[in-house]
Amino acid sequence: MWKRALDRAGVREPRLRRDYTEQRTAVRRFAAAEYAAARILLPAELLPHVVAAVAFMHDTDDRVDRGTPEDRAVALAEWDGLVRKALADGDSDLPVLRCLARTAACHPDVRGHVDEFLRGCEREVAWRTIVDEEELRQYVREYSLPALMLTACLLSPEDASQRTAFAEGCHLLIRAMQRIDFLEDLSEDVRAGRHGVCADAVARHGADLTRPDPALGRLVEEQADRAAADLTAATPLPTFVTPAYRPFVRALVGVQRLRLDAVRRAGPSLATRPSGPSAPAAALLLLREYARRIRD
Repeated sequence: MWKRALDRAGVREPRLRRDYTEQRTAVRRFAAAEYAAARILLPAELLPHVVAAVAFMHDTDDRVDRGTPEDRAVALAEWDGLVRKALADGDSDLPVLRCLARTAACHPDVRGHVDEFLRGCEREVAWRTIVDEEELRQYVREYSLPALMLTACLLSPEDASQRTAFAEGCHLLIRAMQRIDFLEDLSEDVRAGRHGVCADAVARHGADLTRPDPALGRLVEEQADRAAADLTAATPLPTFVTPAYRPFVRALVGVQRLRLDAVRRAGPSLATRPSGPSAPAAALLLLREYARRIRD
């Protein structure tokens, strides 16, 4: 199936096929569930380009997420130069950037979203604390949304009004996803010295993020409610894309609901361990959407 996907995506050069296959191996390792969803629910010709975008985003995060803020800023500046050169030349010494350059050539919208993502990374490497809801919304607008749009732009409708509605739906979805991310990873982030739960909400509930007590439980429930409201508002998102992409987008939204359910079940225990969606429930969701795709 992978060779067929490369053929349909127009990737015929032997070196570039090896490059895309290398990125596929990496994505399957660090994002197995997401890769499985894309493989069975998206048209074959889109799969290599989704893989390239996800691999680039992960590689960027890995490069700029280590060391002091100053170290991360230096790493980002170096990476920014390499990325822009690859897009300008259509080539690179790095396989991940060769794939990105080809994907951007096939899907020109990618180029603009790469630029927005790299600018958003400046905020990602610098932040230490998110003070309040407004600052969280700014973080999502400047970093999280551009990161999502690296792949989401590949699904974007051609009609201008539909594109606007799609982008707004993606914004709502990623706002929910980011809040869920911060809750799922709370214990690890606190140990790392940089968590994403709004400081004013923590103070309002009198919560100690290292203690699994009722105060933290109330904080988690409040944040989960806010994520749920955004997920509900994002429900129409699948209707804005072409029918061939709807199973994947429905599954993406559905997996966020499963993640949110797991966060609610974990409650104050998030102080000591991360949470995640039920694997059987996620597999059932994908199988249901796959059956619906075949049927339709």
